[in-house]
Parts: sequence; structure tokens; C-alpha cells
Amino acid sequence: MRSLSVGLLLGVAAIAGPASAQSAKPFYPPWGFDLTATDPKTRAGDDFFQHANGAYLARTVIPPDRVIASRRFEMTDRMEAQLKAILEEAARAASPQPTDLKGKVGAFYAGFMDEGLAERLAATPLAPEFNAIRSADRSMLARLMGSSVGNLYPSVFGLYIDTDLKKPDAYALYLGQGSLGLPDRDYYLKDSFAPQREAYRTYAESLLRLSGWPDAGAASARILAFETALANVSWTRVEQRDLTKQYNPVTLAELEALAPNFDWKAYLDGAGVGDRPRFVATTNTALPKLAAVIQATPVETLREWMAFRTADTAAPYLSKAFGEAYFQFREKTLQGQEAQRPRWKRAMAAVAGTDCVDATTCLGTMNWAVGQLYTDKHFPPATKAAMQELSANLMKAFEARIHKLEWMSGETKAEALKKLTTYQIKVGYPDKQRDYSAVAIGRDDVLGNVRRLATANWDFYADRSKGAVDKSDWIMSPQTNNAYNGSLRDIVFPAGILQAPIFDPNADPAINYGAIGGVIGHELTHGFDDQGRTIDASGALRDWWTAADAAEFKRRAAILGAQYAKFEPVPGSFINPDLTMGENIADLGGLAMALDAYHISLGGKTAPVLNGLTGDQRVFLGWAQAWAGKATPEEIRRYTTSDPHSFRKYRVNGVVPNIDEWYRAFGIKEGDALYIPKELRAHIW
Repeated sequence: MRSLSVGLLLGVAAIAGPASAQSAKPFYPPWGFDLTATDPKTRAGDDFFQHANGAYLARTVIPPDRVIASRRFEMTDRMEAQLKAILEEAARAASPQPTDLKGKVGAFYAGFMDEGLAERLAATPLAPEFNAIRSADRSMLARLMGSSVGNLYPSVFGLYIDTDLKKPDAYALYLGQGSLGLPDRDYYLKDSFAPQREAYRTYAESLLRLSGWPDAGAASARILAFETALANVSWTRVEQRDLTKQYNPVTLAELEALAPNFDWKAYLDGAGVGDRPRFVATTNTALPKLAAVIQATPVETLREWMAFRTADTAAPYLSKAFGEAYFQFREKTLQGQEAQRPRWKRAMAAVAGTDCVDATTCLGTMNWAVGQLYTDKHFPPATKAAMQELSANLMKAFEARIHKLEWMSGETKAEALKKLTTYQIKVGYPDKQRDYSAVAIGRDDVLGNVRRLATANWDFYADRSKGAVDKSDWIMSPQTNNAYNGSLRDIVFPAGILQAPIFDPNADPAINYGAIGGVIGHELTHGFDDQGRTIDASGALRDWWTAADAAEFKRRAAILGAQYAKFEPVPGSFINPDLTMGENIADLGGLAMALDAYHISLGGKTAPVLNGLTGDQRVFLGWAQAWAGKATPEEIRRYTTSDPHSFRKYRVNGVVPNIDEWYRAFGIKEGDALYIPKELRAHIW
């Protein structure tokens, strides 16, 4: 619940600022669309994704150090050359103990790149955590779990800060179940994931051996059994999508009564929030069950689990043996990645946070500092102005669509229109820069840098949460290739996403409306999807729909869900429409809205025809090419099991058959594979 939509896009990574804005030509000549990527032999009505991208998919190979090849990662490649130059320049100039921002970024990067230092230190950087774990009783283990918000320790429970959904002018501390070591509870409970479970046990054994923990083989079996018990009583991802069920305010005394047999005071003290009078229990019915599992587990097993999960978190920053074990399980086994990323890319992720989606909970990076250095150099003001114009037209289009809805009552429309006026569009980077002056960074203490930065990050948000809500806040750093609709009723587009093919200031406007316009519309729609519609114009959790409108919305959403339930991205793994419903609705609403906005931008003029393609055709094709890409079967399976977004092909083929204009634009007829009779199409927004 950090945001109503954290993570719009598959394959999240940071990308370059729009270098094309510096030239007069579009990135993809002659007018911003890759004409060499299409597959004319495949009819648009049979497979629109293949029609728009077939040649690209055929010629594109997944690199061995990745699990995805896509247009988005091509954007990443263009960024990484720029970002690497920034980091290497900073590293060359950095002193061993720098005091300035650029120097600290450089020292952190240089320290990570020092492989000799990592080999000499081996497991010794883990000594502070392991010494604390070895001597911990149950109360101290609870305290260490609490400190996980700003340290390397794991926790059965999760704690984060966001606006209070019933008092949106104040912050609240949200407390619920934490993350498991495997991607989803299904990995523990379904027979189809038995190989991954055994690989996880082997991985735990390897890290414990490398860390010098005794009886690693038997300990790893106990760790897997413990996490399986936790998975059994955890909420599913679908259950976690219901904001109303997750809002359960409690005092410390009420929390202790709800979930006894766990030292909640020690846990909250470990997080530095033990003096707070009130918390919001999210997965509330899971809390007593999780506490009971902890109570029934021997202390020594809890120590083993904490040691392993701490080493798991720290492994990317340690010696080659740790990094290789991490790669073999986390990236090769779970995602199908064939080769480890080069060290400089791992250093970039560590320092710049390029693997993070939610920067507020990103472990120990200097993401905001790198974002400042990056946007100073690579984000031109013209891009911001062009995005603001596009966004204004999307807002007009959505307002018009709300007015025209034949299924929604005037009472609900009035509330929806009121909410729409409260949205603010944020582009590029935050107005306020993060202060790193008090954080000590050293070239010879990589894991120490991570600890200190993680602590400073949590302290920043915890201290701020005592005051009024900062409505200028961002939860994604500028170099993030993503966008989001946040709890502040803000639509945020970091500089990272504003590059071709998603956005090119010199491209044909229809392509931009199909690509970035669809993204803008997607994020706007999130404020009115099956989750967003429970938040009113003030940002408060409130049911502002009439009962009849809510029932009709659910009926229409169910039509879309039934369509997606038939999609099988890899054999045996079907899209779960209950998990992906919000994102599917946002994709459908976003693209429909983008087409309307493109028409608004024409100002009554007729759209030009380019290479035989009409304006409407180019809008749809712009959306389709923005999602071009492929992934390993393992990654598609992991993604389909655990992510609220549908896999990229279905973000195209699942959407366009529900938009009437697509049929007219491409002459789609009954008998085409994607054809849906008009009365069976999902029309929501």
C-alpha cells in the first residue's frame, strides 16, 4: 500500500534521460516508429503484439546476464553508458573518506568495484549481525526484526510509513506480514515449485557454510520448514489488494492482545517507533498466526533463519563466493538468467538503486544523490514542458470520458470528477534534494556504507512521519524507468521513463500518445480502478460509489477478468485476473484515454497519414511497440505467479480487442483470432 500503483512496468530498471531531445530527429526514423520491427504477415486481428513487433522479437536475443530482452532494456543500455560515466568520474575524484555528495557517490562505487578488498574480507563484514544473532534470545530476535527497516536483518513482519488512509493529512505506520525468502507463498505450497524449494534449501546451506555457521545442512532444512509454516498462514497477494480489509488501527496494547506470544515492544523499539501511540495492522488476521509459528519454533532455528536471511541480503556486497551463490539461486534458478551481470552493473545497482522500485524502502543506496547528478546532466527542461502538455490533454480526455459514461450515476460522476481535479502531475525529479551530509561513506567499508545509508533512509521517513504530510514527496528516484499513482493523488513520471520508445519529443505525436500517453492514462485510471475507487478526493479511504454503480463496475471488471483468465503465458501458468485486475483495468482505460487525448491534440484537424498508417493506427502501434520484448520461461512463470501486472504480450492483446476504435482502425472482423463481439467487450472507463 506504499502506493496505489507501485511499478507500472515489467523489467524495472533505470534509463537515460531523453538524449533525443537534444537533436531535431526522432530516435526511430523517420517519425518515431520502428518500421523494421513489424510482422506484416501476421494480421493485426490475429495477434496484434506479433503484428507490431514480430521482426523485432525474431532478431532479439536475451543477453546471458538478463532474463528479459525488450525495448525497455534497450533504454536501460543507453542509460547505463551515461550513468557509468557519472559514477566512474565520481570514483576517480573521490577521497577515501569524502565529505561532498559526488565524492561519497564515487567512494561507494569505487569500494564495490574493489574485488580484491571483497575477497580479503570474505564473511567478516557480517560479524556485527552474526554476533548479535548468536547471543539473541526471543526478545532480542524481535528487536533485531524491528531494526530490519534500516539494517540487514530479516523480519517475519513488515513495517512501513505512508499517508493515513483515514486521515490523509497525517502519516501512519503500517504493520503486517513481511516478505518470504521465495517469491510467493505458492512456491512453498504447490507441488509444481518443488525444484525451486530444494534449490532454496541448498542455497541456504551454501550461505550458512560460507558464513561459518555450524550444522548448515540440517539448519537449511529447518529454515525451509519454518518459512513453509509462515507461508501457510500468510495472506495471498490477492487478499492483500483489498485496502479496506487492510485498514485496522491498533494501539500497542491492542496489538499485543491481537497477536500474543511475540515481543511487540521490543520489535517496535528496534524500529525506533516504540513511542508511537497507534499503528495500522494490515494483514491483521495473519499476525496472530505468524506470531504463533514464531513461538512454536525453537530459538536456535530462529537464529539460523535470521543468519541465513541476513547473509542473503548481504551476499551481493560480499566476496565472489557469496555473489556466485546468490546469482545461481536468485537469478539463474528463479529467473532463468544464464550469466551474472558484470561487476560494474552490480556496483551501479548498489549505489544508484537501479534495481529498486520503491525508493523509500530501497536498502542502503545513494539513489537520490545519483538521481541529482543524473538529471543535472541528462534531463532537459523541454522534456518536462512537453510532458506537461501531454498530461493536460490526458486529464481533459479522462474528464470527458467520465461525463459520457452511460453506466455511472450523476452522484458518483460528481465525486469522480472532484477527485480528478485533485491530481498533480510530477515530472523528472523532486523539488527537494535529499541531504547525505551526515552519512559517513568509505571506500573500504561497502557493507558499512549499506548499513549507514539504510539507517539514514529509515530515520528520514520515521522522523518526517511525526509531522504533516509532505505533498511534494516522491517514492521513485529520478533514474527509475517506471511511473506510479501514489497515495498523495499524484501521477509521477521520473526522468528515467521519458525516453524513446516511451517518449520522444521529436516523434510523431500519435506514437507519443500511444506510448507515454497510454502510461499517463494508465496511472490516472489507477485512481479509479478496483483499489483506487475506494479512495476519495481528499485521499481518504471511503466508499463514495452508489451501490448500483459499484455493482455495475464489478460486473464490467469481471468481463475483463474472464478474458485474462484464459491467457497462458507459459504452459501451466495462467494469468490470475484477481491479482492483475487493477493493472488490466488501468491498461485498458489508459490506452482508450490516450486515443481520446490524441484526438484533442489535433484541434479539429485531420491526422496525417504516415507510411500508409492513419493517426489512430499509429496510437495503437505506439502502445504495442512500447511493450515489445521477451523473457525466459522461468521469469515469465515467476512473474505470472507473483506480479500484479500481466506479462507484456497480454498488455497489448488483452487490451485492444476491448476498444471499438481498434476494430475500425485495422478492419478487424469476425473470424479474426482476437475478435470479441461488441456485446462481450469490456467497457469500463
